[in-house]
Amino acid sequence: MPTCWLNGTFCDESTASVSIFDRGLLFGDGVYEVATVVRGRLLDADLHLARLERSLAAIRCDNPLTIAQWLETMQALVNANALDEGLVYLQVTRGVAERDFAFPTSATPTHFAFARPKRLLQDPAAAGVSVHVVPDERWARCDIKSTAMLAQVLAKQSARSAGAFEAMMHEDGVVTEGGSSNLWIVQGGTLITRPLSHDILAGITRDVVLELAAGAGIPVLERTFTVHEARTADECLMTSASSFVLPVVTIDGAPVGDGAPGTVARTLREAYIERALRLTAP
Repeated sequence: MPTCWLNGTFCDESTASVSIFDRGLLFGDGVYEVATVVRGRLLDADLHLARLERSLAAIRCDNPLTIAQWLETMQALVNANALDEGLVYLQVTRGVAERDFAFPTSATPTHFAFARPKRLLQDPAAAGVSVHVVPDERWARCDIKSTAMLAQVLAKQSARSAGAFEAMMHEDGVVTEGGSSNLWIVQGGTLITRPLSHDILAGITRDVVLELAAGAGIPVLERTFTVHEARTADECLMTSASSFVLPVVTIDGAPVGDGAPGTVARTLREAYIERALRLTAP
């Protein structure tokens, strides 16, 4: 049975449990992060933990651990599960209290983490994925990595029912982001992505890709773009910690460009993997 970590203790996943009065369960009152593991080592976990602190500060919840303690715990979890390639999920909720919407006067944050293997470096999805367009029905603080994700659940289920890999969410025709990813288009050799605001999550992979694009000499423009622009773009791509960089080759069944992974998407994925291997080298 895989090993998880709950409130300071490593245990079998089969024995781990939280109270029915945990505010994460009752209200979605918590935040989370997902960090990548390559060759048995954490990749960019420090950046994910910095975002965790920003999310916790935004909901006025204490961080139960320092970044150094989180890093030690996450790597110990990777080692305990002999994880070579995959993901570490961690979550912090406001804790256990009587059900009341207002913050409890005293509660200890619930915090846990678990690990999962996932094929990342040789992901079959790198051959190209499809997206399904859906309205963005989320709340006004999408920059907080909240555990309250019902709108994303519905969006990604809609995509799955349509036979697509990911959802492309939009507000009045303007693309916000994917169900669990940042979205990009390429037009005339320029890489375009929506600027940061409360409307989207500040993706860690997004930040890395911006750096990689600059290093590769790919022009970047941070602006909003429409679903129509995405459909008629030369390329479309998605980025996330759990998928790295993936080319989007169809939108609602219609091909993007020539319907094959484009040069920019391939270049950025290769650069991302090269960086990942460099940073996790023994």
